[in-house]
Amino acid sequence: MSNHLGALRAKHEQFDRGLIAELSRPLPDEQRVKELKLAKLRLKDRIAKLTPNPPTQQ
Repeated sequence: MSNHLGALRAKHEQFDRGLIAELSRPLPDEQRVKELKLAKLRLKDRIAKLTPNPPTQQ
């Protein structure tokens, strides 16, 4: 599971770098920015579902 989680985190980082690169262009492609943000958010949700939650303190 940790290998899969690591791969998802690496892909999330790749989307983040792509988003930064696109936004740094003089005229960013807004559709591409939207797609990257959505993909990044979907991966973040998948990572959150696979990450064990720490026990809550009461």
